[in-house]
Amino acid sequence: MPQPTALCVYCGSSSGRHPEYADMARAFGAEMAERDIALVYGGGKVGLMGTVADAVLAGGGKAIGVIPRQLVDLEVAHPDLTELVVVGTMHQRKTRMYELSDAFVALPGGFGTMDEMFEMLTWAQLGLHRYPCAFLDVRGYYRDLRAMMEHMVGERFVRPEQLESLWFGDDMAALFDWMQTYEGTYLPKWIDNQSVDA
Repeated sequence: MPQPTALCVYCGSSSGRHPEYADMARAFGAEMAERDIALVYGGGKVGLMGTVADAVLAGGGKAIGVIPRQLVDLEVAHPDLTELVVVGTMHQRKTRMYELSDAFVALPGGFGTMDEMFEMLTWAQLGLHRYPCAFLDVRGYYRDLRAMMEHMVGERFVRPEQLESLWFGDDMAALFDWMQTYEGTYLPKWIDNQSVDA
């Protein structure tokens, strides 16, 4: 796959406990602008969401926000984006973000970040897309999540190849290199005799 043209970034609407989270979000946004990769994200101006968007815009990049109408005030919609798409529901938000993107990266975040990223992982598992999905780690934030995914593989709920198709790490340059060489694959869902008998 060539370099993504529009990268969907999922991350927290708060900045988290440690300044390193915002530092990475700022560096990531600046790198996206430098590489001329458009940002697609949740549209807020607060937390890591706002930090990434501000860095992209400061670097002369393009930032597209997608936000449900009910969250425009709650998440404080960013007023200076290249484009702000206001939709009716959270489901429409996730669908529109997917439609605008050709890669997906999770920075640290909470339930919303997990919900959005895991929907993309599920869609990839079902063969609905073959775009790269990655977790950019900071301070070991995703270490336990990676361990949980390995447990899923060990218990035969996830194929090893599906876990291997994801990227985990804290090296931003390595992540961008990986996305450029990513080759999406689709494996049928793991259904065997035990699954049918159950």
